[in-house]
Parts: sequence; structure tokens; C-alpha cells
Amino acid sequence: MSTYRGFSTYNRFKKFRLTDFELAKQDLFNNFNIRKGEKLMNPKFGTIVWDMLFEPFTSETKQQIVDDITRIAQTDPRLALNQVTVTQYEHGIQLALEITYIPSNQTAQMYIDFNQQTNAASMVN
Repeated sequence: MSTYRGFSTYNRFKKFRLTDFELAKQDLFNNFNIRKGEKLMNPKFGTIVWDMLFEPFTSETKQQIVDDITRIAQTDPRLALNQVTVTQYEHGIQLALEITYIPSNQTAQMYIDFNQQTNAASMVN
């Protein structure tokens, strides 16, 4: 089994090194911090959630977000997306993802808030 290694300074104070499942979750979260079309030379990279924050929260909007999150998760061969739940809250949109890290068959929940007021995404534990 391969060990994936990487670094992240997000929400970290001293230990920046990440491996395996933690690295895969951070990589997935990084995709959600980029608005679709913002990345140079790769306009299909990123998410549409930022564009949906100020749209009416309809079943169509919700399905577009689910489809987009599924597309993003499928780009990482280390992860399998088991379930996506999209909810609206007072200041934005929250994603609840159930993901499986394929190399070790570990499953975890990820909660990601997209906040309209701060224009930022954050992982919630």
C-alpha cells in the first residue's frame, strides 16, 4: 500500500505534514476553495457552490451542487463519495460528505460550510 505525503498550513499551528486519508481530505477541501473558472489554464477546476450562495435554494440548485460535488470527488482516485447532503443555513450552504479512503477502506464524514458573509469555506468537525 502506498503512503501519500503532503503539507498543509490550513488550521495548523506546528505540524504541517499530512499523510494518507488526512491528505486526501485536505486535497478535496482545497478544490472547494476555488470558484469554478478561476484557475489559470484549467477553467473546469473548482466548484460552482460559490456561484450558488446567493441563488434561491431550490431543488434544482441543490441537485446542481450535488452533481458538482460528485464530479469533483470523482477526480481523486483515492476517494469514493458515498453520500452528499446539501443544506442551507443562516449564512450560506453546508455540505455533509461521507467519503471512503479507498487504500485503507476508512470512512469519514466531512462538513464544509460556505459562508456568504465571510466569503470563505471552512471544514467543521
